[in-house]
Amino acid sequence: MSAELNKNLFLIKEHVGMFKAANNYDIYNPDTNQIIMECREDLGALTKLFRFTKYKKNTPFNIIVSDTQGNQIIRISRGVTIFTSKVDVFDNNDNAIGGFKQKLFSFGGAFDVLDKNEQVVCSLKGKWTGWDFKFTSGNEEFAQVAKKWAGLGKEMFTSADNYVLSISDTVPEDSDIRKLILAAVMCIDMVLNE
Repeated sequence: MSAELNKNLFLIKEHVGMFKAANNYDIYNPDTNQIIMECREDLGALTKLFRFTKYKKNTPFNIIVSDTQGNQIIRISRGVTIFTSKVDVFDNNDNAIGGFKQKLFSFGGAFDVLDKNEQVVCSLKGKWTGWDFKFTSGNEEFAQVAKKWAGLGKEMFTSADNYVLSISDTVPEDSDIRKLILAAVMCIDMVLNE
């Protein structure tokens, strides 16, 4: 596992774009303000075309999170979706480590984070009004993600978002749960919002 993923606090900045099809992010260490990971979406021509239509939320995606040297940490993939999303997550060797499945009837957005055996590890629950999401299992909170305001001009004229991800100290280092939480954060907008 990448040592960068063993940190507990991340600032995730979406690339600014007026008319962009792909979702790309830089992941920073907030303490040093240094980029420690990059998240890039690889799209085919037909998918790019559909991203500018009302079917944007239904389009497939293939997202790669890598270190700053370009080494894959995780890959996140989803096919075409109709009602709910099923997203698969792979490690640096493209071995399945789990995924997440959107809940059909949820208010504010929710999905279950699953291990490679499709057992629920935790659930993402949140509120769009305050843009506050938590990864929980029973009474235990694994992580929290919140939207960081980027300024009026940026918010009004672009689709770029900034997020702060805080992973609990109770989540072990080198755990697949960390990878699954990061993968879920990279897709919250695409699975629940867009």
